[in-house]
Amino acid sequence: MQRRVNVRGIIVSDQGEIFCQQLTANDGKGRNFWCTPGGGLKRSESLLDGLHREMIEETGVKPEIGRLLFIQQFTESGEQSAHGPNEQLEFFFLITNWQDYQQINLEQTSHGVEEVAKCGFVNPKTTRILPSYLTEVDLDWLINKSTDVHIMSEL
Repeated sequence: MQRRVNVRGIIVSDQGEIFCQQLTANDGKGRNFWCTPGGGLKRSESLLDGLHREMIEETGVKPEIGRLLFIQQFTESGEQSAHGPNEQLEFFFLITNWQDYQQINLEQTSHGVEEVAKCGFVNPKTTRILPSYLTEVDLDWLINKSTDVHIMSEL
């Protein structure tokens, strides 16, 4: 088993919705969950450089990266796994320019059409989003009031 380091952007609208994507499954259809944009780091790539690259590849929009909100560590398997079983370490950063993500054209991205079935702002209370932490946490508190970086481990 290998460890994969990922970076993800948390984009929250003024209505409290989260920008998410439904990734493409092996059959070409969307998976039955949504997630925030991002992906794995390349060798010797910094967290911020990797997040910048991944956000542009998947959305076509240059992110304004804010602070680190939380870190998640878990073992990936089953429906989540695109690369086989791996230990995953994910860093979730706030993206502050949410208005720029209101109209995404996946046809104009370098990876969007291949990797993303759908994207847009979704209600975290009524949509299956992974990690489930995003459906349980008070987003306003996480972004505006919490000073600690939260660490979730599911090993």
